[in-house]
Amino acid sequence: MIFHTQLRIPGPTPLPERVVRSMNRPMIDHRGPEFAAILAEITAGAKRVFKTKNDLLLLTSSGTGGLESAVANLVSPGDEVVVALCGNFGERFASLAAAYGAEVVRLEFEWGQPVDPDDLALILQRHPKAQVLLLTHNETSTGLTNPLRELARVGRNAERIVVVDGVSSISSIDIETDAWGIDVAVSGSQKGWMAPPGFALVSVSERAWAQQEKARSPRFYFDWKEARTWAAKGMTPFTATPGWPGRRSQGCRRWVSSSSLRTVSGRTR
Repeated sequence: MIFHTQLRIPGPTPLPERVVRSMNRPMIDHRGPEFAAILAEITAGAKRVFKTKNDLLLLTSSGTGGLESAVANLVSPGDEVVVALCGNFGERFASLAAAYGAEVVRLEFEWGQPVDPDDLALILQRHPKAQVLLLTHNETSTGLTNPLRELARVGRNAERIVVVDGVSSISSIDIETDAWGIDVAVSGSQKGWMAPPGFALVSVSERAWAQQEKARSPRFYFDWKEARTWAAKGMTPFTATPGWPGRRSQGCRRWVSSSSLRTVSGRTR
């Protein structure tokens, strides 16, 4: 009798059988037409899941790499950045901003308690120079889902760049990136997408691109402009994870149908 490992962890998640089967495909040229077609399919499908018409970048990294890309492209050394946190991954976001030289303004709540929109509004009023707001949608360390719609509205009303860690939530918990005024949303392939680790998905609004033009943090691997330029050619700037395209496209096809999204969102509430 063959026993299959049952993963009971936040991620990586178990892979559907058809995704596992796709891992038997031969490698393809990551600068060739087959890869370009798969990349286009995944990008279009992911936009439907994010519910966005903004640019959507696929970065060859973990979800944390996607979060670092947001800081690297939006924050300059010495900038004030507001971080709302109520768990370990909010702490990680704050540490990322500090690593890039930001003056981090911490809005802290007890672990397991959600971020309060009214308190967020007050802290933004007290720090008018803080142009970037970092939020965590689903705080995996405690299993808490923050009221993202309300928090994003507060940030947008205060004319801040709203950046969301949706690594463990997007494709599992409903999000409306454009309708809620979210400028940057980040997810990771190994979570609700049920694909192997190795890719971050990052949506970028026009407001975020304007902020990116002004930001002066050093960046190379996570340069959004490079990612967008190469995506227009049907490529990623750097080599995609070996065997990734077939696996990820199978995972994407599973999630982009409306019925699949409704089913998963209902099951994970």
